[in-house]
Amino acid sequence: MTIEEKREKEWRTVLFMIQLYCKGKHKNRLALKNSEKLCDDCKRLSDYVRERVEKCPFMETKTFCSACRVHCYKAEMRQKIREVMRFSGPRMLFYHPLLAIKHVFATIMQH
Repeated sequence: MTIEEKREKEWRTVLFMIQLYCKGKHKNRLALKNSEKLCDDCKRLSDYVRERVEKCPFMETKTFCSACRVHCYKAEMRQKIREVMRFSGPRMLFYHPLLAIKHVFATIMQH
């Protein structure tokens, strides 16, 4: 897998989690169907995450941002993404089971 493919995969995974969060927490039914329909807060977060993923100098060797040795998120955004992950992580099994299983496997392998 190329670095660009890895960036795209990470971005798509996080975007799906933000969409799931927006649907569940902000009652935005359209969020899962179209990422352009995210509420303003979730859109800001997704734009921020996209920028961070695009600029990540460690993409070649890291598994997830949480496992990275450098935390490039601002404190406020780090807190928001943690909230999204806590909410969306368990629900991923119902919406995208294969992606959830791959994520759990990769997390176990990094430790």
